[in-house]
Amino acid sequence: MSLTTPYDAQNIFAQIIRGDAPCYKLYEDDDVLAFLDLFPQSFGHTLVIPKRSAACNILDVDTEALAKVMAVVQKLTRVIVDELQPDGVQVAQFNGAPAGQTVFHIHVHIVPRYSGEGLGIHAAGKADPAELEELQARLQQRIATQA
Repeated sequence: MSLTTPYDAQNIFAQIIRGDAPCYKLYEDDDVLAFLDLFPQSFGHTLVIPKRSAACNILDVDTEALAKVMAVVQKLTRVIVDELQPDGVQVAQFNGAPAGQTVFHIHVHIVPRYSGEGLGIHAAGKADPAELEELQARLQQRIATQA
């Protein structure tokens, strides 16, 4: 997929927004949805997406939608750092397959980084559903206390 590929309304994130595919939701408002990555690069890997913007990448998304996404990215990064106590955190956004984008609905990754642990290869292994459910509950509780 190139930077000019048309938006595909059947991509997995569009399906999640419509409720046609499940996710481990952490946050949702009228404009933004955040959920745990099923194929995490580290413990707590979270994805944040706009709900109303049919944009493949940063070149397509409208500025208002991007600003709303980034406000949630900042909020959830604080929650993740407070709850999981990583030694660092990586915030990443990829545009086009050559840059590493695998789902062509604009999204931002929040990837906690822990000293002594290398960064896993994305999509190399699926997370354990029970672990994701437990982490989802922990992070949702932390979000509720910081609201």
